[in-house]
Amino acid sequence: MRYACLIYYDPKILFGGGPEANAALAECEHHDDKLRETGHFVTGEALEMPDGALTVRVRDGKMSTVDGPFMETKEMLGGIVVIDAADLNEAARVAAGHPLATIGSIEVRPVVDFSQPRPEL
Repeated sequence: MRYACLIYYDPKILFGGGPEANAALAECEHHDDKLRETGHFVTGEALEMPDGALTVRVRDGKMSTVDGPFMETKEMLGGIVVIDAADLNEAARVAAGHPLATIGSIEVRPVVDFSQPRPEL
């Protein structure tokens, strides 16, 4: 099963030059290779800073945009890694090995399998 690992961090901490952040950034350089070696890696991307983003909404057939993300928080979504794992517990263990888990947080969420029925709310 595939899981999206959404990586959140405070950019002031990550890019602030502290020794723990510098060590985590150095480890990130080869982390995807480690995931490939264990057969967990599907894809991954780092995201640019949110000030270059747009939030898009369509209401009543009309599109509107707002500069940047629509949130008020110190942490930002900084990247995503999609992994293969047997279950949510294994996915969480794999995500815990990401270097940025030491200074930020990683949300692990199952990827929708469109061959399965829609969830019932």
